[in-house]
Amino acid sequence: MTRRRAILALGGLTAGPALAGVTWLGCILAHLPPLDLTAAQARSTIVLDRAGTLLRPFATADGRWRLPLEPDAVDPRFLAMLTAYEDRRFRAHPGVDAMALLRAAGQWLAAGRIVSGASTLSMQVARLVEPRGERSLTAKLRQIARAIALERRLGKDGVLRLYLALAPYGGPVEGLRAASLAYFGREPARLTLAEAALLVALPQAPEGRRPDRFPEAARRARDRVLDIAAARGVVPAADATAAKAEPVPHSRKPFPMLGPHAAETAVAQEPGRAVHRLTLDARLQARLEPLVAERAAALGPGLSAAALVIDNATGEVRAQIGSAGYFDATRSGAIDMTAAVRSPGSALKPFVYAMAFESGLAHPETLIEDRPSRFGASYAPENFDLTFQGTVTARRALQLSLNVPAVELMEAVGPARFLARLRSAGASILLPRDSAPGLPVALGGLGITLTDLARLYAGLARGGEVPVLRRRLDGPAAGAALPRIAEPVAAWYVADVLRGTPPPESALPNRLAYKTGTSYGYRDAWAVGFDRRYTVAVWLGRPDGAGVPGLVGRTAAAPLLFDAVARLGGDPEPVPRPRDALVATTSALPPPLRHLRRDAGPTDRLRIAYPPDGARIDLGAAEGLPAGLALKALGGTLPLIWLVGGLPVTESDRRQAEWQPDGAGFVRISVLDATGASDSVMVRIE
Repeated sequence: MTRRRAILALGGLTAGPALAGVTWLGCILAHLPPLDLTAAQARSTIVLDRAGTLLRPFATADGRWRLPLEPDAVDPRFLAMLTAYEDRRFRAHPGVDAMALLRAAGQWLAAGRIVSGASTLSMQVARLVEPRGERSLTAKLRQIARAIALERRLGKDGVLRLYLALAPYGGPVEGLRAASLAYFGREPARLTLAEAALLVALPQAPEGRRPDRFPEAARRARDRVLDIAAARGVVPAADATAAKAEPVPHSRKPFPMLGPHAAETAVAQEPGRAVHRLTLDARLQARLEPLVAERAAALGPGLSAAALVIDNATGEVRAQIGSAGYFDATRSGAIDMTAAVRSPGSALKPFVYAMAFESGLAHPETLIEDRPSRFGASYAPENFDLTFQGTVTARRALQLSLNVPAVELMEAVGPARFLARLRSAGASILLPRDSAPGLPVALGGLGITLTDLARLYAGLARGGEVPVLRRRLDGPAAGAALPRIAEPVAAWYVADVLRGTPPPESALPNRLAYKTGTSYGYRDAWAVGFDRRYTVAVWLGRPDGAGVPGLVGRTAAAPLLFDAVARLGGDPEPVPRPRDALVATTSALPPPLRHLRRDAGPTDRLRIAYPPDGARIDLGAAEGLPAGLALKALGGTLPLIWLVGGLPVTESDRRQAEWQPDGAGFVRISVLDATGASDSVMVRIE
């Protein structure tokens, strides 16, 4: 086809019958197969935080970065410059600009070469959706037909949405959002005028104008966009001049990579989902990730670290740092250490005390002996510093993390019962192979994940009710019945005790309830702290499990914990005290609770005969009040003290008593005799 004939063919789309010509063109090419937009609509999978901030994008199956973007999330100046530069009549034409076609044809005829193009944004999208290598009039006519079809099918906003997603920006970067992040490290709504102009210019020659390879060519193209925008009144001339003074980027920036382990897990769980909304807080995540990496690096090579922040009220995970650097192979950064099973050291001691408190074995002010002791034939635990404190309160023993008192309470509570409680609260516990639960469990002789440990501590902050962690913003809410790690009074006793634990150097005392742990062989250092609002758990160690001399929870993990808590904002708030908690000095306690005695006990073992453990008791109602519950014990040494939820409710010189419940629900009933022996059951009052 000659140039003059081409001019006449294109001219048929202009003047009076322009719209008729477009319709005629559509009819002529109606035999084209329907346009398949499946590939064009493919987007990168993205993971967002609770506020919609991008945490991490994933490349498409063919390795491209193509992020979803709505026009209303773009700087309006970009859109104004785009249409002024590429397609001034975008909102008026039906997909093809007949006037621009005629102008381009006339210039071609007069100059003997292509002077200016006539492609509309719709035609460019058609070329991106259905790429073809040939450059001919037939190909151009096909492109025009596709552009008209696209506009009819998607409308102007749909076409613009496709352009914003598919426009090439060099290499595997496609679409405005990916380009804005790759070249400027920010979302398209926050572009400067100079940045917006550069991103308008790049798609015309994405490889030849890539600023990371050809910065001077990129600068010239940007300045031309600014000149045209100023000439057409889109931006003030002074602003365009000032924008030209900005440098162009000389390298690409990495895409956001916040919460990489959490994002990876979310995508693996639902691989077909395009957008994942997590409960993470991107700002908090961004504050904690460098802190964790910095502390691990300061402790030496090969060490990693992990941290977890839980909203106690909802169970939402607000921050999850799985390692000291996702891409740091020297620290096995790709391994999510929040899910790794490790030995907790002394970090489980608070739960031993909680069971002892709720069973009536002890109170925070009960005196307990920290002296050289032997349990069984050969087990003789020692304290971390190889010293003994003598007679101390249970409060002081837990705050100093003394080993002998913890083992003594574990012996009274029972290792099997203790492990059953942890598991019933939802924690996955791993014991050494072919090992039965024994007293060393109190000192960390088992395996648990940082996630499960954090959940258990969040349970203490919630009055003993362990939350089900919520990681997806649109995930299911927790059910009505949640597992318990302790009764409310016992949980508050532990929280109150831990709030008085001596803090690390330079930290203020009596602000955060926390506990540390160091595993055998200095393999793991732990610290978990909580207040009314949040629970924060941190771990440091080598992912391969090798020991690290000097890696101690109090000196390595506790400072990291307190710095992480400081980044939450606001002062820690104490856990509210239950109204029936017993606050008393040692001398004011009931006699059996004043001192824990291992060697005392009746020949006839004390046990609760009624109500039986696990019973469901319907007391009925008398004048609107529930009837009294009969309590009966066998064995033991009189007098007996009956406790409900760790609080004494009645003392009797007989083995029978009565207690008046104040409502329905689960309660733990315990009995304590004159020697300090005890028994307890859990029942449900209906």
